[in-house]
Amino acid sequence: MAVPARGVSLVGGRLSRAPALGGGPALPLGASRGLRSSGVRHDAIIISGTEMAKQIQKEIQRGVESWISLGNRRPHLSIILVGDNPASHTYVRKKIRAASAVGICSEIILKPKDVSQEELLDITDQLNMDPRVSGILVQLPLPDHVDERTVCNGIAPEKDVDGFHIINIGRLCLDQHSLIPATASAVWEIIKRTGIETFGKNVVVAGRSKNVGMPIAMLLHTDGEHERPGGDATVTIAHRYTPKEQLKIHTQLADVIIVAAELTEGRQVFGEAINFFRPHITLSDTLLQQLIYLQKTNIIPTSF
Repeated sequence: MAVPARGVSLVGGRLSRAPALGGGPALPLGASRGLRSSGVRHDAIIISGTEMAKQIQKEIQRGVESWISLGNRRPHLSIILVGDNPASHTYVRKKIRAASAVGICSEIILKPKDVSQEELLDITDQLNMDPRVSGILVQLPLPDHVDERTVCNGIAPEKDVDGFHIINIGRLCLDQHSLIPATASAVWEIIKRTGIETFGKNVVVAGRSKNVGMPIAMLLHTDGEHERPGGDATVTIAHRYTPKEQLKIHTQLADVIIVAAELTEGRQVFGEAINFFRPHITLSDTLLQQLIYLQKTNIIPTSF
């Protein structure tokens, strides 16, 4: 079980293929199929999102420098930030730092919270036509008087860094190459890089948001031989209205469980998963303490 950033957690997979990566705090990864009938215990495997991120950062940095060495313009990211939401400002600062770390230029276009939708669309039009701009990102949420979908669709699909444009979403659903929402892309990358088997497996995705749960499910269930290869898994999407007893059944049948939900829903799914996995995996003292800490801080409401 790994805990990537932005509230998405991963449980399950084939232990024999998941390498243990060193680094910062991480949680255990356990296998689920057939454990109750076999009585076999498995050592928990650590997935370090921190170490994986460092490796990906190095790869992107090399790719950027290679691109520039061929005579191309250095990539440039334009971020439109509206209002004074502290969380949004924090996210944008992190994105700016991440871009700088891999050699990508960036800028923030800051607008007051009473900016009109028309002005935002004018800005996206200008950025779409600007040859020096490689990618555009509108930090969400936007004020209530602005329709987020309209603004996101105002970004050229090829510059739509968030992957929220209706064309990118449509191409994702058709198994075609597209820009994929960041959190879904991160989960997919973790699955591929750790060798977690999804072919023919049962996967539960807890959460159905259009920016996280839905694209994760699309990546996992689609054909592995299509233009944009998918995971060939059988995917069940659970959400806030999934009855608790049904949720328990789904998690017990699952080979992989991905929690991509708000805190309350995520705690419930985490609790069911940990209660099921706990008798079948061996946790080191450090990992057990991490789980107990998460339980005490109300992230995982379960007993051991």
